[in-house]
Amino acid sequence: MPQEPEHEAVFLEAAPFLLVDDVVKSGKYWRDVLGFNLGRYFGNPPGFTIMQRNSARVMLRQAPAQPAAITNTSKLREALDLYIWVSDVTALADELKRRGADIVNPPELEDGRREMLVRDLNGYLICFGEVRGWPY
Repeated sequence: MPQEPEHEAVFLEAAPFLLVDDVVKSGKYWRDVLGFNLGRYFGNPPGFTIMQRNSARVMLRQAPAQPAAITNTSKLREALDLYIWVSDVTALADELKRRGADIVNPPELEDGRREMLVRDLNGYLICFGEVRGWPY
């Protein structure tokens, strides 16, 4: 009989890995429009970066096959490519509107949670969902 582990691993974070046509252009977009911090580029020429905003991270990888970005919505209309939890979706909507983001759906109540949909320059659909009572 297998023994029970003494403790379980704790999941800390997850970072989506998105394929893009131009990692430098995409990195600047995520910085300038979505407000993420631009990590350093890896490779020469640049081919990879990790974007971060607070504890949310997104990895961008330039792919040789063009177009690299194939959004999940091309396979399933109701799909998303990323879901990012935030403390205040209305404040984020105001910020992203000022930055020129493509807000597909402004904040609205969806299954008890306020959410908004944003499309990035590669066509990826991002849902930002509000966590009530944050910080816990």
